[in-house]
Amino acid sequence: MQRLSFAAEATEEACDAMLAPPVGGARHYLSNTERTWKFSVLMNHDMITNEKLALVGNCESLGNWQLSESVLMSKDEDEDSNVWSVSVQIPRERSTEYRYLVCAVDPDVGKPIVRRWETHLQPRQILELANEPPRQCYDIFGSLNGSEKVDRGWLSSERIVQLKFFNAPFIWKQRMKRRLLYVKVTPMNLRIPSNGLDNNMIACSISPLEDSLSNDTHDTKENGGDGGTAFAFSEVVVLNAEDSVIRPQSQFGTACGFDDLVIFHLTVGDFESTAYLIDLYTYSSKANTDDPPHHLGYHYVLPNLFKSSEGHLEVAITCASRHRPLGMMQFGYLIVKPVPSLNMDMSISYQRYWNDKWQGLDVGHRGSGTSFKANASSIRENTITSLKNAADHGADMVEFDVQLSKDLVPVIYHDFMIYVSLKSKNSLQEHDFLALPMRELTLEQLKNLKVYHTAEGQSREMRSFSNDDLQEHQPFPQLTDVLDAIDPHVGFNIEIKWSQRLQDGTMEEEFEHVVDRNLYVDCILDVVFRRAGKRHIVFSCFDPDICTMLRYKQNRYPVMFLTIGVTEKYKKYLDPRGNRIETAVFNSLAMELLGIVAHTEDLLRDPTQVNLVKNRGLVVFCWGDDNNSKDTIKMLKDLGLHAIIYDKMDVLASKEIKQSVFLLQAKDSQKELLKLQALEMGKMWHPSTQSSLNKA
Repeated sequence: MQRLSFAAEATEEACDAMLAPPVGGARHYLSNTERTWKFSVLMNHDMITNEKLALVGNCESLGNWQLSESVLMSKDEDEDSNVWSVSVQIPRERSTEYRYLVCAVDPDVGKPIVRRWETHLQPRQILELANEPPRQCYDIFGSLNGSEKVDRGWLSSERIVQLKFFNAPFIWKQRMKRRLLYVKVTPMNLRIPSNGLDNNMIACSISPLEDSLSNDTHDTKENGGDGGTAFAFSEVVVLNAEDSVIRPQSQFGTACGFDDLVIFHLTVGDFESTAYLIDLYTYSSKANTDDPPHHLGYHYVLPNLFKSSEGHLEVAITCASRHRPLGMMQFGYLIVKPVPSLNMDMSISYQRYWNDKWQGLDVGHRGSGTSFKANASSIRENTITSLKNAADHGADMVEFDVQLSKDLVPVIYHDFMIYVSLKSKNSLQEHDFLALPMRELTLEQLKNLKVYHTAEGQSREMRSFSNDDLQEHQPFPQLTDVLDAIDPHVGFNIEIKWSQRLQDGTMEEEFEHVVDRNLYVDCILDVVFRRAGKRHIVFSCFDPDICTMLRYKQNRYPVMFLTIGVTEKYKKYLDPRGNRIETAVFNSLAMELLGIVAHTEDLLRDPTQVNLVKNRGLVVFCWGDDNNSKDTIKMLKDLGLHAIIYDKMDVLASKEIKQSVFLLQAKDSQKELLKLQALEMGKMWHPSTQSSLNKA
């Protein structure tokens, strides 16, 4: 904290001799190969308590793109000014790249967290030997070359807690059922003196609520103290056409009506020492416009109630005036943790980047297509052979499904269930199969046992595939092997498989998950970050909370929300966010996803939904059996979809040049580079240049 204080309070004169230290770094002294540069930026975005501007870049004094070494800036002394600045020593004879970020530092942990940061594909740049701009000149946060690019941060040391209040989840007496409630959630500090209190006694350290209008009037202390507010950022988003942006909470909360989907988004520094005060307010029907609401009730949620990374809680509502039980409320929760093995830098982000040239891309479904349906592919789906075959026939991307084996190895497979033969016979009988969740077998078991697809186990008809004895045709390839085996210019659409609860209360998979949701996603991200290189990758999932995790656990790859929409073919999920394209759009905007992967059945029902997605600045892919038609593929491309996922790339693709758009783009870039090199060589050997060289 002392280092940050120095950086924030450093004067311009002091910085000329000894520069403001980076966050977590040491002081840096001038050398002959470096120069002092004053960075100034106008902050035209709203900032809240504990937020500060910082600077990060591609040299040692700017942290080498590491958040922990970023340089804190200080606000100009003029009260009317919103310009932040800092003087930093940068290299003299090479270009310096940099970005601005809004950060906050938990005084108890001492580690910075990213609130928002600039995400232009090309960062800001100071050219070699460039002159420092005049003192009155400054950058504008988020704005570069006429483009505005600012994204929320990712998790480094903090956690995200989301509380989901969908469709007025309150239970009480008849007279209250029609009352519109407003909910406010405040993180509360549980840190107490070392007096031996356990979790069952910890609520005693929080002052009881008075009959007040807002918890702003409670006996709390700013950012700490017994019973005080915790170091946290308490925000909310309402998924609707007018909002769908995470923003600070209002003083008297957010309406949670029967049609409302409200997510409280809480960024917490010390998860184990933070409780959550939920206040409920309501307005009298006779109240004037300016009248404050009635403080109806409250509840404290302690951290020990969160038994896993996700779940549902049913808690009592305590009357604010009489401190007696008033009713119940039910809400879902999600805990998002950082990935321990990942060290993200800030050099680049593709999370919401999509090139304008990437239109109507051809994406191979499970590689060369589904192989256990009528008119199915002759190559086994989700194998290296299937993926290679799609790539050989011009797939821009290949889509495949990833889930974990029992020993937590990411493997490529679609179905949650598999069948294992119990006897070695020439002909298998009805009781010679055992149905198992795929996740109950280790990688070695999956590779060595005789495993059958769900369709085979249910019909007792075994499929035979050409080259079935080859290793690359075997099911359950590891994600790491797929990343190594497929041409790096072929993009990957990696669908994360996660069983959800359906509207009728059943699970997609017969059994509940046994692996924690955070650990599940971490295992997959760890492999991708270690082996993906420069490959173009898009993550997707039908589970909206998995999408949220993928978005906030890393800062590099984009995430897309898979939807079933309005359909006659599939059961709806209990979570409403993926059951309509419109709601999926709102959720994608709120969580800053790249876009959605829509079910083509829904798009064919109402093609105007394509513009509904694109007009909100989102990318749209589509999936479904309806895509397996040349006419439908052409129609979808004409509608302006960014990518179409379909089977049998070798039959249905209409490309003349069987190469991915990313390979063609790389070749064009190589040609441009060769032209520039030839131009430079031409200048070197131009007669006037040669004459000058001879004179020298």
